[in-house]
Amino acid sequence: MTSPEVTKLEGTPRDTGRRTSVDLRAEKRVPAVLYGPNVAENIHFSVKELDLERILSVAATKLQDLSIEGTTHRTLLKNVEFDPVTDRAIHADFYVLSDTHPVSLTVPVRLIGTPKGVLEGGGRLFQPLKTLRIKVLPEKIPAEFAIDVAHMEVGQMLRVSDLELDGIIPLEASTRTIVMIKAPKGGKKAAEETGKKKK
Repeated sequence: MTSPEVTKLEGTPRDTGRRTSVDLRAEKRVPAVLYGPNVAENIHFSVKELDLERILSVAATKLQDLSIEGTTHRTLLKNVEFDPVTDRAIHADFYVLSDTHPVSLTVPVRLIGTPKGVLEGGGRLFQPLKTLRIKVLPEKIPAEFAIDVAHMEVGQMLRVSDLELDGIIPLEASTRTIVMIKAPKGGKKAAEETGKKKK
């Protein structure tokens, strides 16, 4: 597992209220709030819409060094609200990380390679779980779960319980399937025919 990238981000203090939020969005800025276990009072601010889009454009987990009025906070973008019509971001929540407080987040699952059961057995790959909800201390936050599936045969599956999660608590059931290689349409006979063609 790799550690997340850290993005530098500038925030500008803002007043609260619907009118203010509308004005900010017209200026292509997104209203946001900063909170966390060591934050005495929530901080209301705004960020450039383009900067937020850059963070959202990458599926892997990203942390932010968020600077507001000269103070920098190490944060995790926890939630973003989108306009249902335009799909533009209309509000963002940033969580200030604390070394001693575990944080809950959703991490993407990326598959590496083409399964043997697909290449040689004519099987079909299914990935029911594309993200994994976890609870973890900030120092162990992974950017993603990269899983090598090249060795998997037809009929094999990988569950949450099969992952090596050192210091990470999964919030999904351990029996949930992440990826499986199903038999080809037509079952065993189709697999045998595929095998003959390979010879």
